[in-house]
Amino acid sequence: MLLVDDEADVREGLVQEIDWESCGFAVIGTAENGREASDLAERLEPDVVITDISMPFLDGLQLAAWIREHQPLCKIVILTGYDEFDYARQAITLSVDEYLLKPFSADSFTDLLRRIKDRMDTELVEREDIRHLKEHYRTSLPLLRESFLASLLTRKLPRTIIEEKMRKYGLTLGGGCYLTAVIAVYPSALLDEEASGSSLRDSGDLDLMLHAILNIAKDSLGSLSLGSAFIYQDNIVLLFMNQDGAAAAWLEHVQVTLNRLLKNIHHYLKLFVTIGVGSRVRDLSELKLSYQDALLALDYRLVLGAEKVIYIDDVEQPRQEGIRLDELKEQTLIRSLKLGTEEELTNSISRIFDELIGISCTIHEVQIYLLEVVTTVLRTAKESGIELEDLFGPGFQLHAEIFKFSGIPEAKAGLLDIGLMIRRQIVSTRQHTYKDIVAKAISYTRENYGQPELTLQKLCAHLHISAGYFSGVFKRETKMTYGQYVMQIRMEMAKELLRSSDLKAFEIAERVGYADPNYFSFCFKKQAGISPKEYRAQMRG
Repeated sequence: MLLVDDEADVREGLVQEIDWESCGFAVIGTAENGREASDLAERLEPDVVITDISMPFLDGLQLAAWIREHQPLCKIVILTGYDEFDYARQAITLSVDEYLLKPFSADSFTDLLRRIKDRMDTELVEREDIRHLKEHYRTSLPLLRESFLASLLTRKLPRTIIEEKMRKYGLTLGGGCYLTAVIAVYPSALLDEEASGSSLRDSGDLDLMLHAILNIAKDSLGSLSLGSAFIYQDNIVLLFMNQDGAAAAWLEHVQVTLNRLLKNIHHYLKLFVTIGVGSRVRDLSELKLSYQDALLALDYRLVLGAEKVIYIDDVEQPRQEGIRLDELKEQTLIRSLKLGTEEELTNSISRIFDELIGISCTIHEVQIYLLEVVTTVLRTAKESGIELEDLFGPGFQLHAEIFKFSGIPEAKAGLLDIGLMIRRQIVSTRQHTYKDIVAKAISYTRENYGQPELTLQKLCAHLHISAGYFSGVFKRETKMTYGQYVMQIRMEMAKELLRSSDLKAFEIAERVGYADPNYFSFCFKKQAGISPKEYRAQMRG
């Protein structure tokens, strides 16, 4: 709770006379005008603001408007002795939550607090209502399932996450073998927009065609319990899984199903499609490879002709089961270099080299694997603005260095040392960037503190940076908010002018960025403990 009233006895009386704890609240601050209250609200983020209407510098309705814009979830209570319709009407348009007329008793004020607390509790319960959430989740489940299946096509997910998602979404995707097929609408099926026929093909509506194909595909797969079908990137993706273990029979079943599906689409929809079939993989986490092969198989329609099923294994040599730097290990390495601790980077590189222990592969495959690791490190360093020659000396070539080691353990230790040095440089560069941002902000503020319209938003627009990111960086580096820093700079300059010049208080207020001389005097006394006039007299005395 933040209390705002220009009368000290009202503020003190409320703090002392009300049993705030029994009402479910704690007073985290008080302010004697709207301007001071907005500064406090920005820093403290209260749940409720109780404010008088008639106040200097920024009245209660102006404060309410500011709160609605910057902290829309905050509850607002207006206290006023002005029982006038215009005030009430303005309060309603600002979505003020309660309106209490002065004078009021402690009991009526306590009742108001409990009403607000009950309302806040109700809103919280509604947001967390399990039944409502379950119903929303149930209706969203088909979309969530398709989104999860689509994610398997584009990135390698850890097995634990895949199993968790399958349980959560009620999917049965267990099997010893998987493959994907992609159905692409043949371009001749998409006529120009002026087509006037009544058939699906003449409509030229790709979305309508895809949903019609999807219905036929789901019927084909669902009746045979072969897998799933869903729309992804203007194609139909079919996910097949082998659950009975008879690989040859299962593959024959898939071939028969795809041939029948191709014919049914042409027969019922009069659409010409091509089906690309990817390679078989043994785990759902490898489904991305099968999907990529299915897309590659579709490209062969330019050579083999469209309106048929094209198997990647028929047109290209089967993919070798060699060692490779998969997406999970690559992303973990990148994150460890950029944002991780030294321990996390050590663990990441250890897992990468553990893949080479006890595996049966050629030296050529090992070289390719290590080159992929080195390329990831180099790319991460480049993206972070790190020049390796500056770090390791002229002529340093990481691609060559990795093969100078006498064995895998030495290569692991060498790459770890290099990675740790790169990580430290990235951390140092980031800290320098933070300091550079703060230095630019301080420089800009010192040049423009005399402008009353100087705000956090205006500064961030000048720096081309988001306000949220800047606020975090600035507070971490200076241990104060930007608003507190601006106030500090203005007060320092005001004190200097009071000591060294004969300018009047209102002239000094204008020079240090205060459009309202009275608010300047208020802020000065709040900060220095005495008025500007008293400060000048004290300094000169």
